[in-house]
Amino acid sequence: MPLPSVQKDSKVVITGASSGIGEELAKQFAAQGYALLLVARRGDKLEQLAQQLTQRHHIQVDVYSCDLANRDERAKFRDYLQHIQVSILCNNAGFATFGNLHGLSADRECDQVELNVVAVHDLTLAVLPQMIAKKSGAILIVGSTSGHQPTPTNATYAATKAFANSFAESLHSELKGTGVSCTLLAPGPTRTGFTDVAGISKIEGVGGNLVWVSAERVAKEAIQGMQRNRRIVIPGFIAQAQTLGGRYTPRVILLPILKQVFSRLKS
Repeated sequence: MPLPSVQKDSKVVITGASSGIGEELAKQFAAQGYALLLVARRGDKLEQLAQQLTQRHHIQVDVYSCDLANRDERAKFRDYLQHIQVSILCNNAGFATFGNLHGLSADRECDQVELNVVAVHDLTLAVLPQMIAKKSGAILIVGSTSGHQPTPTNATYAATKAFANSFAESLHSELKGTGVSCTLLAPGPTRTGFTDVAGISKIEGVGGNLVWVSAERVAKEAIQGMQRNRRIVIPGFIAQAQTLGGRYTPRVILLPILKQVFSRLKS
């Protein structure tokens, strides 16, 4: 099932588009001629990116500044989505926290669930009916290799990505024959600003190119996977190995190892 064709009056919506994988998705969809709607909290970054893509590719790029973790702001955006034509939705926005749960900010943890879980669910429900009615559309949900196993000291993030992973794979099967597709992108270690937000910037790049892949590569493989109606895309050998280990290693063995590894990230 190919991606929906380029149409001037129909948008590719990308959340978390101000940096990292979201920014790269925007650049690569723009290069293919798609009209874009870029969404993130940082409106200034979105405006800069929109201007760059418009000048380079002569496409329509709209921006929508929104904190998707905020229910009121998200409700307004969800309503907006229901009144425009959306051909592709990339649910990319998300963040992680690290540390023992009792020592973390409860508000920050709740925001993480709102953004990584509830917003993904909300926005998918906002665009899916119109896609089904048109028998055309594609949804990308950015999960994580972390969603394939519980992770001590990264408990909320792993749990939210377990939802994203399961939700995406379930939809992929459910949508067969509708003309609409859903692909799960489950990246492992990726060079983005993600580790800075999570407070573990010292880990980025450790292990070199064997471990870390570029956001550009992740976005490219995600779009290729969507074009082929792939159920899941896992860029990089290490990420694939993490997925295999996370799914099949007995928890009695896996959990102590992960606790030891992840507890050192904040030390």
